[in-house]
Amino acid sequence: MSEIPHSHLKRRQSTTARFRWAVASRTAAALFGGYLVTYASAALLTVVLPMSRINRAVTASLLSFVVWTAVAIWVFAARSAWRGWWTLLVAGAVMLVLAMTWRDYGMRP
Repeated sequence: MSEIPHSHLKRRQSTTARFRWAVASRTAAALFGGYLVTYASAALLTVVLPMSRINRAVTASLLSFVVWTAVAIWVFAARSAWRGWWTLLVAGAVMLVLAMTWRDYGMRP
């Protein structure tokens, strides 16, 4: 039975720890960043959709499930966890600002 060099074990453990932290970060981004983007998109859609008020709210709520799923897929497909995080934060912030800005100019029933 051959012995594995100690330096190889050290490198493997650090790679495994780095990988685990990256997966944990992506999972947090999918959960919390996904919630931010989903909330922001639902808020924006309830302002800009050309329907009656109740139809806008229902449509935005139903589309939020699609948005959250797409965000989770995108976060795990991104090149790095950092790219996943900052893109979600910027997209969520932009949609929230637009929703708050256009709140008074939204479609009326």
